[in-house]
Amino acid sequence: MPSTTEPYDFIGIGLGPFNLGLACLTAPIDELDGLFIESKPHFEWHAGMFLDGAHLQTPFMSDLVTLADPTSPFSFLNYLKDKDRLYSFYIRENFYPLRAEYNDYCRWAADRLDNIRYSTSVTEVSYDGSAGLYEVHTDRGETFLTRRLVLGTGTPPHIPASCEDLGGDFLHNSAYMEHKEALQKKKSITLIGSGQSAAEIYYDLLTEIDVHGYRLDWVTRSPRFFPLEYTKLTLEMTSPEYVDYFHALPEDTRYRLESRQKNLFKGIDGDLINAIFDLLYQKKITMPGPVPTTLLTNTSLNSTAYDTTTGTYTLGLRQEEQERDFSLTTEGLVLATGYKYRVPEFLAPVRDRLNFDGHGRLDAGRNYAVDVTGRGVYLQNGTTHNHSLTSPDLGMAAYRNAYIVGELLGREYYKVEKSIAFQQFAAPEGSHA
Repeated sequence: MPSTTEPYDFIGIGLGPFNLGLACLTAPIDELDGLFIESKPHFEWHAGMFLDGAHLQTPFMSDLVTLADPTSPFSFLNYLKDKDRLYSFYIRENFYPLRAEYNDYCRWAADRLDNIRYSTSVTEVSYDGSAGLYEVHTDRGETFLTRRLVLGTGTPPHIPASCEDLGGDFLHNSAYMEHKEALQKKKSITLIGSGQSAAEIYYDLLTEIDVHGYRLDWVTRSPRFFPLEYTKLTLEMTSPEYVDYFHALPEDTRYRLESRQKNLFKGIDGDLINAIFDLLYQKKITMPGPVPTTLLTNTSLNSTAYDTTTGTYTLGLRQEEQERDFSLTTEGLVLATGYKYRVPEFLAPVRDRLNFDGHGRLDAGRNYAVDVTGRGVYLQNGTTHNHSLTSPDLGMAAYRNAYIVGELLGREYYKVEKSIAFQQFAAPEGSHA
């Protein structure tokens, strides 16, 4: 039996920062009746990576609402004022909120909304063609009717194929803080990965390497430790014009660019790279003998095996430039291998209503719709293959949500800026030879 007799205008499934931003931006719009469904008991964003001092890689203006509506009561600055921290933040003179602080801000915003249903998992989405409505079924035996869906289930942790069905207590970096104490009791720890999370964990473990006495190895297949490219003209690639340009490119071209652009949003903060070197130098001076750590670049992880008797992992590695295979044994294994979007299983009954590209991934239109009507199901994140590096970028979230709000209403509600870049990405019109 349906739990609602009147359909919602839209239902947001999942409550990460992107759908929470949509919830905040739609809160003052009386014309839109929306519901947000979240499986967790409260808002939580990457709690496993709340390392001391870890901060966002985007400024505070990339909050839930400001770049769409600077007057919104859900802004980060309003949160600071409410928490009696606005002047402290001002004196701090650092535009980058701490990661734990950003999570607390999001919880603060979520607590001011009354249309979020926590501790509820969507089990199935079906479609009633006669009524033109989606039916959202939950694990509580409820069914909610809605005209449109906004998918915000996020990108789950990616486990490499070589580590699937691997035994032992290895962990993905998303669970690092929960298991850090147990990890530091091991005699050896190996970290796999190349981005910001890997660097933060390496620095954190290196800080106490002499206290706990473990060996620490960092393995990355990248040829070097790439800094996040954060120059201003590069940042113009997080712009409406670049989305227009990228989305209009042929599919194969977009996929080629996607693989090349990872260091534009998955690189390491340059200050952190320098801090790691400085810490290694310090440990070299203060520790007796060589620092028990190795950094291996150009090295791919091709196989893994777990020995239940010794409680150790044997990693099959390959130095790609030398084309040499070798192995490494370790007690602790941390996979900082990122996140990868997967189409939620609950969409299986409506899969025929969704658009997929030639690579089998959801094909989002320029308006972020992924359904065959082009106006029924919208996707937050998971679209680097057709919306470029803007897809996971917190700074573009408010822009995307302003766009989606306009789609839901059929008219522009929040002004959507269309031209902000000084550079031109496409060839000028009429420039053909």
